[in-house]
Amino acid sequence: MSHPRNLVVIGEGSQLSIVEDYVFLGSGTTLSNAATELVAGDRSVVSHFRIERGHAGTHLISTLRIQQGRESNVASHSVLMGGALVRNNVHPVLAAEGGDCLINGLFAGSGRQHLDNYMLVEHASPHCGSRQFYNGILGGRSEGVFHGRIIVHKNAQHTDAKQTNRNLLLSDGARIDTKPQLEIYADDVKCTHGATIGQIEEAALFYLRSRGIDERTARRLLLMAFAGECLERMKEAAVREYTEKIAGSFLAGILDAGDAEVSAGGGL
Repeated sequence: MSHPRNLVVIGEGSQLSIVEDYVFLGSGTTLSNAATELVAGDRSVVSHFRIERGHAGTHLISTLRIQQGRESNVASHSVLMGGALVRNNVHPVLAAEGGDCLINGLFAGSGRQHLDNYMLVEHASPHCGSRQFYNGILGGRSEGVFHGRIIVHKNAQHTDAKQTNRNLLLSDGARIDTKPQLEIYADDVKCTHGATIGQIEEAALFYLRSRGIDERTARRLLLMAFAGECLERMKEAAVREYTEKIAGSFLAGILDAGDAEVSAGGGL
Protein backbone atom coordinates (compact mmCIF):
# COMPACT_ATOMS: atom_id res chain seq x y z
CA MET A 1 0.00 0.00 0.00
CA SER A 2 1.30 3.45 -0.88
CA HIS A 3 -0.05 6.99 -0.57
CA PRO A 4 2.12 9.32 -2.68
CA ARG A 5 1.40 13.04 -2.50
CA ASN A 6 2.82 15.49 -5.02
CA LEU A 7 2.67 19.29 -5.04
CA VAL A 8 4.11 21.05 -8.10
CA VAL A 9 4.17 24.84 -8.28
CA ILE A 10 4.97 26.18 -11.75
CA GLY A 11 6.23 29.74 -11.81
CA GLU A 12 5.06 32.53 -14.06
CA GLY A 13 6.05 31.98 -17.69
CA SER A 14 7.58 28.55 -17.00
CA GLN A 15 7.31 25.42 -19.12
CA LEU A 16 7.24 21.95 -17.59
CA SER A 17 6.44 18.33 -18.47
CA ILE A 18 5.65 15.83 -15.69
CA VAL A 19 5.36 12.05 -16.05
CA GLU A 20 3.76 9.85 -13.38
CA ASP A 21 4.35 6.21 -14.29
CA TYR A 22 2.71 3.53 -12.13
CA VAL A 23 4.17 0.07 -12.59
CA PHE A 24 2.96 -2.81 -10.41
CA LEU A 25 5.42 -5.69 -10.13
CA GLY A 26 4.52 -9.21 -9.12
CA SER A 27 1.05 -10.71 -8.87
CA GLY A 28 0.01 -9.76 -5.34
CA THR A 29 -2.72 -7.36 -4.28
CA THR A 30 -1.63 -3.71 -4.20
CA LEU A 31 -3.25 -0.36 -3.45
CA SER A 32 -1.92 3.01 -4.52
CA ASN A 33 -3.78 6.11 -3.39
CA ALA A 34 -2.08 8.97 -5.23
CA ALA A 35 -2.79 12.68 -5.25
CA THR A 36 -1.06 15.31 -7.37
CA GLU A 37 -1.73 19.04 -7.20
CA LEU A 38 -0.48 21.38 -9.91
CA VAL A 39 -0.46 25.13 -9.47
CA ALA A 40 0.15 26.68 -12.89
CA GLY A 41 1.34 30.28 -12.75
CA ASP A 42 0.36 33.01 -15.21
CA ARG A 43 1.34 32.27 -18.82
CA SER A 44 2.89 28.92 -17.88
CA VAL A 45 2.76 25.87 -20.17
CA VAL A 46 2.39 22.50 -18.45
CA SER A 47 1.99 18.92 -19.70
CA HIS A 48 1.13 16.19 -17.21
CA PHE A 49 1.15 12.47 -18.04
CA ARG A 50 -0.30 9.68 -15.92
CA ILE A 51 0.58 6.18 -17.14
CA GLU A 52 -0.70 3.03 -15.43
CA ARG A 53 -0.25 -0.67 -16.15
CA GLY A 54 -2.21 -2.97 -13.89
CA HIS A 55 -3.07 -6.63 -13.39
CA ALA A 56 -5.79 -8.58 -11.55
CA GLY A 57 -4.50 -7.47 -8.13
CA THR A 58 -3.89 -3.79 -8.90
CA HIS A 59 -5.95 -1.07 -7.22
CA LEU A 60 -5.15 2.54 -8.13
CA ILE A 61 -7.03 5.58 -6.87
CA SER A 62 -5.55 8.77 -8.28
CA THR A 63 -6.47 12.44 -8.19
CA LEU A 64 -5.06 15.28 -10.25
CA ARG A 65 -6.04 18.78 -9.11
CA ILE A 66 -5.02 21.72 -11.31
CA GLN A 67 -5.21 25.42 -10.44
CA GLN A 68 -4.62 27.58 -13.50
CA GLY A 69 -3.44 31.19 -13.59
CA ARG A 70 -4.00 33.85 -16.21
CA GLU A 71 -3.32 32.74 -19.82
CA SER A 72 -1.87 29.43 -18.63
CA ASN A 73 -1.99 26.36 -20.84
CA VAL A 74 -2.26 22.94 -19.19
CA ALA A 75 -2.59 19.51 -20.83
CA SER A 76 -3.45 16.37 -18.84
CA HIS A 77 -2.88 12.99 -20.51
CA SER A 78 -3.94 9.68 -18.92
CA VAL A 79 -3.08 6.23 -20.30
CA LEU A 80 -4.69 3.55 -18.13
CA MET A 81 -4.04 -0.05 -19.13
CA GLY A 82 -5.99 -2.44 -16.92
CA GLY A 83 -6.20 -3.10 -13.20
CA ALA A 84 -8.65 -4.75 -10.82
CA LEU A 85 -9.93 -1.29 -9.88
CA VAL A 86 -8.74 2.01 -11.30
CA ARG A 87 -10.27 5.34 -10.29
CA ASN A 88 -8.98 8.35 -12.21
CA ASN A 89 -10.04 11.81 -10.99
CA VAL A 90 -9.04 14.94 -12.91
CA HIS A 91 -10.14 18.35 -11.64
CA PRO A 92 -8.82 21.48 -13.34
CA VAL A 93 -9.99 24.93 -12.23
CA LEU A 94 -9.55 27.75 -14.74
CA ALA A 95 -9.33 30.40 -12.08
CA ALA A 96 -8.04 33.36 -14.11
CA GLU A 97 -8.89 34.89 -17.46
CA GLY A 98 -7.51 33.45 -20.69
CA GLY A 99 -6.64 29.95 -19.47
CA ASP A 100 -6.76 26.89 -21.69
CA CYS A 101 -6.95 23.23 -20.65
CA LEU A 102 -6.79 19.89 -22.47
CA ILE A 103 -8.03 16.72 -20.74
CA ASN A 104 -6.99 13.75 -22.87
CA GLY A 105 -7.17 10.07 -21.98
CA LEU A 106 -7.13 6.46 -23.12
CA PHE A 107 -8.28 3.56 -20.95
CA ALA A 108 -8.48 -0.15 -21.72
CA GLY A 109 -9.52 -3.23 -19.76
CA SER A 110 -10.04 -6.97 -20.09
CA GLY A 111 -11.15 -9.86 -17.90
CA ARG A 112 -13.13 -8.42 -14.98
CA GLN A 113 -11.18 -5.19 -14.65
CA HIS A 114 -12.96 -1.97 -13.72
CA LEU A 115 -11.78 1.48 -14.87
CA ASP A 116 -13.59 4.56 -13.56
CA ASN A 117 -12.90 8.07 -14.88
CA TYR A 118 -14.31 11.22 -13.32
CA MET A 119 -13.54 14.56 -14.97
CA LEU A 120 -14.61 17.84 -13.37
CA VAL A 121 -13.65 21.01 -15.26
CA GLU A 122 -14.50 24.29 -13.57
CA HIS A 123 -14.65 27.47 -15.61
CA ALA A 124 -14.45 30.16 -12.96
CA SER A 125 -13.22 33.07 -15.11
CA PRO A 126 -14.13 34.51 -18.53
CA HIS A 127 -12.43 33.90 -21.88
CA CYS A 128 -11.19 30.39 -21.05
CA GLY A 129 -11.29 27.22 -23.12
CA SER A 130 -11.25 23.51 -22.32
CA ARG A 131 -11.24 20.30 -24.36
CA GLN A 132 -11.94 16.79 -23.11
CA PHE A 133 -11.23 13.71 -25.23
CA TYR A 134 -11.44 10.25 -23.67
CA ASN A 135 -11.41 6.92 -25.54
CA GLY A 136 -12.18 3.56 -23.92
CA ILE A 137 -11.51 0.01 -25.17
CA LEU A 138 -13.06 -2.84 -23.19
CA GLY A 139 -12.96 -6.60 -23.70
CA GLY A 140 -13.89 -9.71 -21.72
CA ARG A 141 -16.23 -8.79 -18.85
CA SER A 142 -14.47 -5.55 -18.02
CA GLU A 143 -16.36 -2.41 -17.04
CA GLY A 144 -15.60 1.21 -17.73
CA VAL A 145 -17.05 4.47 -16.47
CA PHE A 146 -16.74 7.96 -17.89
CA HIS A 147 -18.35 10.81 -15.98
CA GLY A 148 -17.39 14.11 -17.52
CA ARG A 149 -18.71 17.25 -15.87
CA ILE A 150 -18.16 20.83 -17.00
CA ILE A 151 -19.25 23.66 -14.72
CA VAL A 152 -19.40 27.17 -16.14
CA HIS A 153 -19.77 29.64 -13.29
CA LYS A 154 -21.86 32.79 -13.54
CA ASN A 155 -18.92 35.12 -14.21
CA ALA A 156 -17.24 32.83 -16.77
CA GLN A 157 -18.57 34.53 -19.88
CA HIS A 158 -17.17 33.66 -23.32
CA THR A 159 -16.30 30.14 -22.23
CA ASP A 160 -15.49 27.65 -25.00
CA ALA A 161 -15.74 24.05 -23.76
CA LYS A 162 -15.99 20.72 -25.56
CA GLN A 163 -16.33 17.20 -24.21
CA THR A 164 -16.17 13.91 -26.17
CA ASN A 165 -16.15 10.30 -24.98
CA ARG A 166 -15.80 7.44 -27.49
CA ASN A 167 -15.85 3.74 -26.57
CA LEU A 168 -15.26 0.38 -28.25
CA LEU A 169 -16.71 -2.81 -26.76
CA LEU A 170 -14.91 -5.92 -27.98
CA SER A 171 -17.16 -8.53 -26.36
CA ASP A 172 -20.78 -9.06 -25.32
CA GLY A 173 -19.76 -9.10 -21.66
CA ALA A 174 -17.96 -5.72 -21.69
CA ARG A 175 -19.81 -2.68 -20.37
CA ILE A 176 -19.39 1.09 -20.37
CA ASP A 177 -21.37 3.68 -18.40
CA THR A 178 -20.89 7.16 -19.83
CA LYS A 179 -22.33 10.42 -18.57
CA PRO A 180 -21.28 13.67 -20.25
CA GLN A 181 -22.67 16.58 -18.26
CA LEU A 182 -22.84 20.37 -18.55
CA GLU A 183 -23.77 22.86 -15.84
CA ILE A 184 -23.91 26.35 -17.30
CA TYR A 185 -24.70 29.43 -15.23
CA ALA A 186 -23.41 32.02 -17.74
CA ASP A 187 -25.34 33.20 -20.81
CA ASP A 188 -22.61 33.85 -23.39
CA VAL A 189 -20.78 30.55 -23.88
CA LYS A 190 -20.10 27.85 -26.45
CA CYS A 191 -20.27 24.35 -24.93
CA THR A 192 -20.78 20.92 -26.49
CA HIS A 193 -20.67 17.35 -25.24
CA GLY A 194 -21.24 13.88 -26.61
CA ALA A 195 -20.57 10.16 -26.20
CA THR A 196 -20.52 7.14 -28.50
CA ILE A 197 -20.44 3.39 -27.88
CA GLY A 198 -19.77 0.87 -30.63
CA GLN A 199 -17.79 -2.08 -31.91
CA ILE A 200 -15.09 -2.53 -34.53
CA GLU A 201 -16.58 -1.57 -37.89
CA GLU A 202 -17.06 -4.61 -40.08
CA ALA A 203 -16.63 -2.53 -43.24
CA ALA A 204 -13.20 -1.32 -42.11
CA LEU A 205 -12.24 -4.86 -41.09
CA PHE A 206 -13.36 -6.22 -44.47
CA TYR A 207 -11.38 -3.52 -46.29
CA LEU A 208 -8.15 -4.47 -44.54
CA ARG A 209 -8.71 -8.21 -45.01
CA SER A 210 -9.41 -7.67 -48.72
CA ARG A 211 -5.88 -6.22 -48.91
CA GLY A 212 -4.38 -9.49 -47.70
CA ILE A 213 -4.14 -8.65 -43.99
CA ASP A 214 -5.14 -11.45 -41.61
CA GLU A 215 -8.06 -10.82 -39.26
CA ARG A 216 -6.08 -10.56 -36.04
CA THR A 217 -3.61 -8.06 -37.52
CA ALA A 218 -6.49 -6.07 -39.01
CA ARG A 219 -8.24 -5.87 -35.65
CA ARG A 220 -5.02 -4.77 -33.96
CA LEU A 221 -4.48 -2.04 -36.58
CA LEU A 222 -8.01 -0.72 -36.06
CA LEU A 223 -7.62 -0.72 -32.27
CA MET A 224 -4.31 1.13 -32.48
CA ALA A 225 -5.86 3.69 -34.83
CA PHE A 226 -8.65 4.25 -32.30
CA ALA A 227 -6.15 4.55 -29.46
CA GLY A 228 -3.94 6.75 -31.59
CA GLU A 229 -6.59 9.48 -31.60
CA CYS A 230 -5.62 10.16 -27.98
CA LEU A 231 -1.93 9.33 -28.15
CA GLU A 232 -1.32 11.70 -31.06
CA ARG A 233 -2.36 14.64 -28.88
CA MET A 234 0.80 14.16 -26.82
CA LYS A 235 3.29 16.72 -28.09
CA GLU A 236 6.29 15.17 -26.30
CA ALA A 237 7.56 12.61 -28.80
CA ALA A 238 9.45 10.45 -26.27
CA VAL A 239 6.37 10.02 -24.05
CA ARG A 240 4.12 9.43 -27.04
CA GLU A 241 6.34 6.65 -28.40
CA TYR A 242 6.61 5.11 -24.93
CA THR A 243 2.83 5.01 -24.45
CA GLU A 244 2.29 3.66 -27.96
CA LYS A 245 4.39 0.62 -27.06
CA ILE A 246 2.50 0.12 -23.79
CA ALA A 247 -0.89 0.46 -25.47
CA GLY A 248 0.10 -1.81 -28.35
CA SER A 249 1.22 -4.58 -26.01
CA PHE A 250 -1.90 -4.35 -23.83
CA LEU A 251 -4.34 -4.27 -26.76
CA ALA A 252 -2.62 -7.30 -28.31
CA GLY A 253 -3.23 -9.07 -24.99
CA ILE A 254 -6.93 -8.20 -25.13
CA LEU A 255 -7.17 -9.72 -28.61
CA ASP A 256 -5.31 -12.86 -27.44
CA ALA A 257 -7.73 -13.20 -24.50
CA GLY A 258 -10.67 -12.87 -26.89
CA ASP A 259 -9.27 -15.50 -29.24
CA ALA A 260 -8.75 -17.87 -26.30
CA GLU A 261 -12.35 -17.34 -25.18
CA VAL A 262 -13.65 -18.12 -28.66
CA SER A 263 -11.50 -21.26 -28.84
CA ALA A 264 -12.89 -22.38 -25.49
CA GLY A 265 -16.43 -21.90 -26.75
CA GLY A 266 -17.21 -18.76 -24.77
CA GLY A 267 -17.72 -16.59 -27.84
CA LEU A 268 -17.32 -12.85 -28.24
